[in-house]
Amino acid sequence: MVRKILVALLAALVTACSSGGGAELPDGPGLMKKAAEAMKTVKSAAFSISTDGKPKVPVQKADGRLTAAGDADGTITLDVLGSLQEITFALVGDTVHFKGPTGGFQKLTRKDLAQFYDPSAILDPARGIPQLLANATDARVEAAEGDAYRVATTFSGQSLTSLLPGVTQGVNGKVWIDQASSRLTKVELPLQDGTVTVSFADYDAAVTITPPPAAG
Repeated sequence: MVRKILVALLAALVTACSSGGGAELPDGPGLMKKAAEAMKTVKSAAFSISTDGKPKVPVQKADGRLTAAGDADGTITLDVLGSLQEITFALVGDTVHFKGPTGGFQKLTRKDLAQFYDPSAILDPARGIPQLLANATDARVEAAEGDAYRVATTFSGQSLTSLLPGVTQGVNGKVWIDQASSRLTKVELPLQDGTVTVSFADYDAAVTITPPPAAG
């Protein structure tokens, strides 16, 4: 009898260990709320936008740096009437310095740029990533991948506009949230005819955005 009890206990322990082999995954809505709050404290970040396929969005590719003050620099590849145009930019204060593949830098106001794309909105607590995460619905943590949690969730078109102009309808996407800091590391958005991925890195690195020398 004792032997049978010991065998039963060992079997129960093995089952418990095998079913709970990894750390318990966090609650989806709670994790998204925590991530939204964590993103409000970001001082700077590097960002990257890439596309797979031919999603119908004007921004096809981008790489740059952002500050919480709203300054940014980098390169953006835009789809202009079916033609891809790479633009180098530096957004400093209310002035945007930009240039295409040829010629020197020209200037726009921040308001003019916002009609096409405003990268400074990405870290804005009221318009960017914090509100995107806070307003996401049906969040479900799928797995732990490396140092991040992969979360399936639904975004409204209105929430996505600041991050990705051209998206007007809700999207069932995925986000990756860093386990240690609760900050966003990646967003994956399956759209019509393709997928858009937005990645973030180098949070709170020392960043100073300055006008290009050619801009005077």
